[in-house]
Amino acid sequence: MENLKSNPNSHLTAKERDTLSFPAKILLNKNLIVGDVLDFGCGYGSDVKLLKAQGINIDGYDKFHFPDYPSKKFDTIICFYVLNVLLPEEQATVLMELSQLIKPTGKVYIAVRRDLQFEGFRTHKIHQKKTYQCNVILNSKSFFRNENCEIYEYQHYNQTKRTEKVDCPFCNPDSERELIVESATAYAIYDKFPVNRGHALVIPKKHCSDYFDLSFKEQAACIFMLNRVKEIVSEKFNPDGFNIGINIGEKAGQTVHHVHIHLIPRYDGDVEEPRGGVRGVIPKRQKY
Repeated sequence: MENLKSNPNSHLTAKERDTLSFPAKILLNKNLIVGDVLDFGCGYGSDVKLLKAQGINIDGYDKFHFPDYPSKKFDTIICFYVLNVLLPEEQATVLMELSQLIKPTGKVYIAVRRDLQFEGFRTHKIHQKKTYQCNVILNSKSFFRNENCEIYEYQHYNQTKRTEKVDCPFCNPDSERELIVESATAYAIYDKFPVNRGHALVIPKKHCSDYFDLSFKEQAACIFMLNRVKEIVSEKFNPDGFNIGINIGEKAGQTVHHVHIHLIPRYDGDVEEPRGGVRGVIPKRQKY
């Protein structure tokens, strides 16, 4: 993945407008901008201002122009033309942030451009600095599409029912379980039978029993999320260390045949002698 420092000018693509953006008009006309609303990546805040004037309870967040990060969860989040100007790692970060900011039963509407003729870095016509753009395809429900844009509707993975692999608890997770964070290809929840406080699972959405059968991209997405979940668990539970593990095959202890990575927080005194860590999967070999 590219270094995030190689894309410092994404904020220069923001535009000032005196009318609602096209995606905002579509959603407003269908009465879908409801409850507490967040415009994530709002740029100069034009939609925020215009929707407020129509009685919408909306806040705006933009890393560059409105940098006060939201401190609550929302019923509706709109995110228009943000992903198109971000590198893949930045896109994944934004999707995870959106999943954390939306209420469990809320909805996120993500608009992406469909009229891009050139992908990559280019010199911005007005600012004369290098800016990035790319086409984006998500695996969420496509709500609207024309030749210029597509709008996706996203809900938490455990709030939508699927008809395939209905017996797999990770393809169809319980809607009552707390979803920690989610990206396009993976999600994380707390273990139903935790070894320790904050014991979390990172799970690819692709149904696959063997971690080594995942593509490199799918593995990388899981590890990228693992880093994020570690930060969340650290802030919430303040552990003294971690064990990370993947069970592959019944002889290695795998009981659910869908890949999942265990992130197990460790605390001072949780076992009499922690030395050896994951070597303890074979107890007599833990100490050496």
